[in-house]
Amino acid sequence: MSAVRGQLIGAVVVGFAAAGAAQAAYGLLRRRPPGGSKPWSRTNHRGEQVTLLEGPAVVAGAIVGALAAHPAIAVSGVGAAAFGEYDDLRGSGDRRGFRGHVSALLEGEVTTGAVKLGGIGATGLVSSAMIGGSAADVVINAGLIAGGANLLNLFDLRPGRAIKVTVASACLVNVLAGSNAPAATAATAAPLGAALALLPEDLGERAMLGDSGANALGAMLGAAAAVSLPRLSRLVLLAGIIGLTAASEKVSFTKVIERTPVLHRVDMLGRRPAPAPPQIKIPVPATSEE
Repeated sequence: MSAVRGQLIGAVVVGFAAAGAAQAAYGLLRRRPPGGSKPWSRTNHRGEQVTLLEGPAVVAGAIVGALAAHPAIAVSGVGAAAFGEYDDLRGSGDRRGFRGHVSALLEGEVTTGAVKLGGIGATGLVSSAMIGGSAADVVINAGLIAGGANLLNLFDLRPGRAIKVTVASACLVNVLAGSNAPAATAATAAPLGAALALLPEDLGERAMLGDSGANALGAMLGAAAAVSLPRLSRLVLLAGIIGLTAASEKVSFTKVIERTPVLHRVDMLGRRPAPAPPQIKIPVPATSEE
């Protein structure tokens, strides 16, 4: 019982440390954005300007916390963030999705997204090798890390959505861990604490995670699952990741969420109301009195 209590206390400390580091990093980056503010500015779904600096700040905080939990979790975050940042700052957006980047490769075009996919895949293998286990475990864990990085990024399309999925994913890892839940709590504390620290900025539509932040959070959650779940649970989770990723090529997650009342309510929680549709005024022809 004392060991479990120690793990839970450690998880709380890690979570708060990650949150504090993320907020500090965000404040510093906003005051002195690398290369100026323009490269980090993006237009959101409303047509308003937001900053991508939330992503590097969340990553910095999560890595600070993860170093105390498990080095492999930190390494997964560093690699995913680096390749995600490359795509954020250098990508054109002409090719989207796994299929789009693979199609481009078959046509002889190496997109920034393809570089990111390959780099995050390599990051997953390195992190998985650090975790150890049999050859089968290394493959499963690499899939969790790389697949988690890619999947979470698919949800970063509306304010707060990717962070809410981060919270749900951390809860899922804890549930699947069963009796090993304290270890899972410790493993997920860093990405969870860092993400929640900047949730108000995300919901307020002042900043967004971008590929850097979303890829890193997904990779770190995948690594957290790898270090704390039994093999069967990891296989179930990996199957779910693969299934959702495949579905994303055919189905819009945003449309599914908007059409599902419960998901829509959760998605809108804490967000600014959707803009009202423009009112069309129909001119009334003037009448003359005789």
